[in-house]
Amino acid sequence: MGLVNAKIILKNPRVKKLKPLEVDVLVDSGATHLCIPEHIQIQLKLEEIDKKEVILADGERKFVPYVGPVEIRFKNRVGFAGALVMGDQILLGAIPMEDMDLVIIPKKRILDVNPDSPNFATSIAK
Repeated sequence: MGLVNAKIILKNPRVKKLKPLEVDVLVDSGATHLCIPEHIQIQLKLEEIDKKEVILADGERKFVPYVGPVEIRFKNRVGFAGALVMGDQILLGAIPMEDMDLVIIPKKRILDVNPDSPNFATSIAK
């Protein structure tokens, strides 16, 4: 399928005076969480809530800061998530994508709103 990238807006909902950041993200439905580099945590003044153990692709285990909340905006969608602080680029994983009812369109290699619910996010709550 290839790599999928998108532009999203990240914001700290606890600090109203802080400007949101429009950022490029790598979209990965095989990843679970929102992951951000440390410089994004610093810019958004996101507080560390906890540490989480993560298992990397090579099997290495390490503890990383878990920060939040982070407000995420894409087109007409909004969601809130915690973020793992790791790596050198922003990664949008399956949990925030599901929360915002976003899908990857493989043929176009883009992130988009779910075409079955284009006007508002739909979620299963049963």
